[in-house]
Amino acid sequence: MITRSELIVQMKAQMSEQISAQTIGDFSSWQEQLANTVNSPEQLLSMMGLSQELLPAALQASNHFALRVPHSYVHRMEYGNPDDPLLKQVLPLGAECDEVEGFGLDPLAEQTQNPVDGVIHKYHGRMLLIVGGACAVNCRFCFRRHFPYQDNRLDRESWSRAMDYIRSDSTIKEVILSGGDPLATSDRRLQKLALELNGIPHVETLRIHSRLPVVIPERITDEMIGWLTGHRIKPVMVIHANHANEIDDAVADAMNKLRQAGVTLLNQSVLLRGINDSVSALTELSNVLFNAGVLPYYLHVLDPVKGAAHFDVPDATARELIRGVMAECPGYLVPKLVREIPGKPGKTWIN
Repeated sequence: MITRSELIVQMKAQMSEQISAQTIGDFSSWQEQLANTVNSPEQLLSMMGLSQELLPAALQASNHFALRVPHSYVHRMEYGNPDDPLLKQVLPLGAECDEVEGFGLDPLAEQTQNPVDGVIHKYHGRMLLIVGGACAVNCRFCFRRHFPYQDNRLDRESWSRAMDYIRSDSTIKEVILSGGDPLATSDRRLQKLALELNGIPHVETLRIHSRLPVVIPERITDEMIGWLTGHRIKPVMVIHANHANEIDDAVADAMNKLRQAGVTLLNQSVLLRGINDSVSALTELSNVLFNAGVLPYYLHVLDPVKGAAHFDVPDATARELIRGVMAECPGYLVPKLVREIPGKPGKTWIN
C-alpha cells in the first residue's frame, strides 16, 4: 500500500515532468530561451505549485528589481518546495525592500573606477569590459542590481574609446568580459571584440564571467567556442554556480565541450543564507563541479548591495564552513573564501 508521503513524491515528479514538457520543449535555441524567460512572479509561483500568498511581496520586490529566470533553470527546481535552493536565488521577496544599514547601491564603489564608458579598472594587470547590461537570470543577490548600465553601453564611440584605453595601458594583460552577462550578446559582436583584443599585443588572456552556461547551457555552441578559442590569447571561462542542483547533464556536457576546446574552467560562488550555507552543500557543489571538469575558484561572502541583506552569512560562520569543507575535500576543491573591499589591490582572503 502506497503511503501519503510516497504519493506526494510521485505527484511532484509527475508535475516536474509536465513543467519540463511545457516550458522547454518549444525553445530549442539559446536565443529562443533567452527571449522567453519567466518574468512574472505569478507565473513562477504557479509553475512551482506554490501558494499565491507569496505574490504580493514578490510583486513589490520585483518592482525594484525585475524577476527573470529561464525555463530550463525552473525545471531543475523541486516542484512544491518553497525552500528549493534554486528558487530562492531568483524569487523576489519582501525582505528586499527593507532598509538595512551598510547595504547600498554601489557596494564595490565601481562607479569611481569607471575611467571610460564600459570599462571598470580596479586591479593591476586586468580590467573589466562591460559588454552589456542584459542577463539570462536576475539573481536576487546580484551586486550590480543597481549598476547604471545605460551609462556604460558599448556603442560605436564608446567601444572605440574602450579599445584605445586598453591599447594605451601595456600593464593590462587580461581583459575580463562581464556585464550583465557577456554571453547574452550575439556571437557576431563577441567575435569582433575577441579579434580586436587579439590584435593588442600586451593582452594575453581573455576571461569571461557568465551565468549563461549554467542557466542556459545551450549557449555553448560551436560558433561560440570558435571565437573564444580561435586566437592567440588564452581563453578562461568563469561560471557562476552556487548549488550542486544547478549542474545537470546539459551543463556538464557544455563544460565538456569547452574543456575539450582547451578553455580553462573555473567556478565562483556566493555564500548565501538558506541556500548553500552548510558544509554538505558546499562540499557537494565542489565535487559536482569537479566531475564536470570545473575547479572551484572563489567563494565570495555577500557584497553589501541594497536588497540582498537577507542572504548575508556572518564571517564567523563562513570561516567555520570553509574549515568544514577543508576537512572533507582535497585542497584543490576548496574555494578561496574572499571579500571584495573597495580600494584594495585584490580580493581579501577571509582566513
